[in-house]
Amino acid sequence: MEYSRNPTRTVTAGSVHIGAGHDVSVQSMCATHTQDVEATVAQTENLRNAGAGLVRVAVDNKKDALGLAEIRQRTPANLVVDLQENYNLVTDVAPHVDKVRYNPGHLYHQEKNKSIADKVKFIAEVAGEHGCAIRVGVNCGSVDPDYKEKFADDEIEAMVRCALDHAEILDRLGFTNYLVSLKDSDPLQVVEANTRFAKERPDVPLHLGVTEAGLPPDGVIKTRIAFEQLLTKGIGDTLRVSLTLPNSRKHEEVEAGLQILDDVRNGRFRSVPDFGKGLNIIACPSCSRVENEAFIDLAEDVRSLTRYAKEYDLTIAVMGCRVNGPGETDQADLGLWCGPRTVNLKRKDVSIGAFGYDTVLERLREELDALISKNTAECS
Repeated sequence: MEYSRNPTRTVTAGSVHIGAGHDVSVQSMCATHTQDVEATVAQTENLRNAGAGLVRVAVDNKKDALGLAEIRQRTPANLVVDLQENYNLVTDVAPHVDKVRYNPGHLYHQEKNKSIADKVKFIAEVAGEHGCAIRVGVNCGSVDPDYKEKFADDEIEAMVRCALDHAEILDRLGFTNYLVSLKDSDPLQVVEANTRFAKERPDVPLHLGVTEAGLPPDGVIKTRIAFEQLLTKGIGDTLRVSLTLPNSRKHEEVEAGLQILDDVRNGRFRSVPDFGKGLNIIACPSCSRVENEAFIDLAEDVRSLTRYAKEYDLTIAVMGCRVNGPGETDQADLGLWCGPRTVNLKRKDVSIGAFGYDTVLERLREELDALISKNTAECS
């Protein structure tokens, strides 16, 4: 299928050239602990051999950074690190990676007396010194509080304005080797956010993703909804299919991304369910921040348990860690975010309590039945 790509500039991350008509590259993320060098190298190579142009690893502390330095010596993969809440880690990771990602919504966590622009300047200077690309990663569950308050009536606009302002900060600094991502767990929100951004900044390459897409095959379908619509508009220069998978199957993210790209190139479009109707289960991708791999089995169990409610317009979110868990579950009718030993159950942003992995499903069913009864009564 012939379609025109947005006329973006080129961004370079290691051996990968992003945007400006270059092939769309697929990214994935290691779910291993970065301190476990052997396991992380093995998974990095597994993802690279599956076709990943970029492989992201998690670095949360100095020990992870030391592991990263050794990993860099043992794999030719183009490596990416997410700075999460600690933007100062850029000094430890930049010498060993090809791209760093920062989330504007996390910059306020440290050094609150320092301006956001100064923090971005610091990241850009270190990244530039070591030849790293930057991704400005805006996420629906962790939007900068100032933008969330200013655009309280339009959450998409809050994301878009934040991304546009950070692009302008980097432009003013003379740092142009950056791209942007705007992610949500709702594929239609992803389409709208990226479309709005691309309309105003068609020159900036975009990394596409649907956060917490969940278990396959549903997670692949949700992602396909967004990617098919955006790629055929010429929007999207790198992408990731974020699936809830055990470590041994992480390469399936790469395979799914490559399959979607091949289908779009060859005009193969599949009819997909309307996720705006009926029960919608979202689950985050398994990664190294997951504190208990029982989360993956729990996500499967939630899907099986709730099949009887498939006709009801409700969303259940299953999150694997404390980073994405609290914020990402706020918009769900029922949310579960998983800790090392307990699962936190929520009704939208209201906490119901923490339950054991062996007891939370029973309580989830009680809450789901109550919501169904309430909705039935309101409609009768």
